Amino acid sequence: MENGLEIARAAAEAAARQSYGKLVAWLAARTRDVAGAEDALADAFAAALERWPKAGVPDRPEAWLLAVARRRRVDAIRRRLTGEAARDHLRLVAEEMEANMTDEELPDERLRLMFACAHPAIESSVRAPLILQTILGFDAATIASAFLVSPATMSQRLVRAKSRIRETGIPFRVPERAELGMRLDAVLEAIYAAFAEGWSDPAGTETQRRNLATEGIWLGRLVASLMPEEPEALGLLSLMLFAEARRAARRSPEGDFVPLAEQDIGLWDDTLIDEAEALLSRAAAKAVIGRYQLEAAVQSAHTARRRSGRTDWAAIRQLYDALLAIAGSPVVAINRAVAIAEADGAAAGLAALYVLGDDKRLGDDKRLADYQPYWAARAGLLARLGQTTQAAQAYDQAIGLERDPAVRRFLQQRRAELGDGATKG
Repeated sequence: MENGLEIARAAAEAAARQSYGKLVAWLAARTRDVAGAEDALADAFAAALERWPKAGVPDRPEAWLLAVARRRRVDAIRRRLTGEAARDHLRLVAEEMEANMTDEELPDERLRLMFACAHPAIESSVRAPLILQTILGFDAATIASAFLVSPATMSQRLVRAKSRIRETGIPFRVPERAELGMRLDAVLEAIYAAFAEGWSDPAGTETQRRNLATEGIWLGRLVASLMPEEPEALGLLSLMLFAEARRAARRSPEGDFVPLAEQDIGLWDDTLIDEAEALLSRAAAKAVIGRYQLEAAVQSAHTARRRSGRTDWAAIRQLYDALLAIAGSPVVAINRAVAIAEADGAAAGLAALYVLGDDKRLGDDKRLADYQPYWAARAGLLARLGQTTQAAQAYDQAIGLERDPAVRRFLQQRRAELGDGATKG
């Protein structure tokens, strides 16, 4: 029985990894009730864990889950059935009488759901998180971490957004060309956030993240194929491929973290890099420069080390200057400060880490108090300037915030290299 439960759980996890967003999108597209679709699918997964250990895993797990979830939706609508709702109910019952649907016959509605979540009627700050939850099954806590807000706040925003879709009847469709650009930013932001979460788990060991880097690239390819003339869609896919190309070099054979400057370029995937370069060139030919193209250009400058043997930090700093003007995010500001340190020295980099210019101070952004890269960058620059006590305190902050054991060990080693003069604050 225990072995059967393990097999059932593994099958359910595989189905969730492969089909969660596809099933939610299919269910939600027919009722515009995203929360109801998620609830029905959650019930279906619970039923799978109960029945599959006894009856065995079905030949088509996705079709089995869809059938159960559809019945749950019919039951839910029946319970609240009144007046006008009867038509929805009858339509769903009719669907239940259709011929059995195979995996191949299930239409993929994910792109339509993504653009529904990015509709102008949805609050702009929650569009990307909503896409992450509905398409990839992120929980509110994971999304909150990616967007630097509390889990409770994010959960409330997601609930309100799903209610908004249902109550206002937001259509599940790919917008017309004239509307597409307005919603593209939210879609691309969600895809990139998904990729970034998976990228932070390089070994793919956290089941909860469901190989999100691969999912993000898949979604990026989907949007780029839909909008082949849109430079930012091409730029985002290029950016993700540049990063993915370095995956094998990010850990040593012993599992230790290897920073970009120390990576073995022989382990980089030349095929992915060449594809990324081609996409970036296509995007640049459109003569409209955006955030993702600039970020991809930064990665291109780093990968140029394959041929030149050196990193052009002055060029990277210029790219971050342009990025800061467009995006103005603290993440960009931190990376810009690191580039300035490499190009102009640690003192200049540390100054940029504190002051953005125009009387703006990066240190005044309260979100950075719990943002590990800020403290790691600060610690490294302080250490280079010989300010060991302050560097140790910053390393302690970064170590305490880091989730990845390999990165945590790397930071601990850097702190230990400060020597006896660095005392705990």
